[in-house]
Amino acid sequence: MIVHLIADYGQGDLAFAEVRQRLAVHLPDADVVYTPVPPFDTLSAGFCSAQLALTEGPADRLVYSNVAPRFDLDAPREDNDGEGLVAARMPDGSLVVGANSTYAFSFLRDEADELVAVEVPPSGSQFRSRDAFPALLPRLLARDATLGTRSVDRASIPAPPESVVAYVDGYGNLKTTWSAAPAPSGTSVAVAIGGRRLLATVSDGTFDVPAGEMSFAPGSSGWAGRAGEVRWYELLLRGRSAAEAFGFPAAGARVEVIELP
Repeated sequence: MIVHLIADYGQGDLAFAEVRQRLAVHLPDADVVYTPVPPFDTLSAGFCSAQLALTEGPADRLVYSNVAPRFDLDAPREDNDGEGLVAARMPDGSLVVGANSTYAFSFLRDEADELVAVEVPPSGSQFRSRDAFPALLPRLLARDATLGTRSVDRASIPAPPESVVAYVDGYGNLKTTWSAAPAPSGTSVAVAIGGRRLLATVSDGTFDVPAGEMSFAPGSSGWAGRAGEVRWYELLLRGRSAAEAFGFPAAGARVEVIELP
């Protein structure tokens, strides 16, 4: 089976190696694929979780997400307590398990057949994704009825923010939460992110612009949801990095599109 590990440990970090090693104990036959996201970036984690859980793949795949900034409580945390563990089962049978932190389940809250909070035995460890969570994964995959769970109020999970950067890929393309064209295809627009404003062309394909120019078009990310097909728009600076051109904006940065006179 495939296990997608989405976390903010950092590629090559010792934490990734330790979690991978613990997964080998509890899921010895798993093919673990790692997708790193920036530190504390629950929006990117939620976007990646949905992309992997809601697109075509084997029904027994597991998406194991861990970005737990512990922003839900400013007071001191007893025994390194953190955000609760949630499991979401998709219509095709795939399973997403992770810390219920801010936007981690925002793209999945209306898509999951089941959405439950999982009772986690106290560990006292700050490294719960290594010490507390992995032993629960085989039981969740097997639908172990003795595992303590309760339904999650979907309204308690925030909707994804609109018109923002959702994820920055390895090419520097900015995947956004725009899901509809802001103007007819072929229209020149100004795109403002942070303090930078650059020209782009709204198009039907990301490469429908000459080299060195920027497109704003439906990208490679999206899925078939309960409300129909969704395709997320992305900014692509052909032959260069859109992220660099905009000053490396973080996920959550507002993407404003202005039609030119």
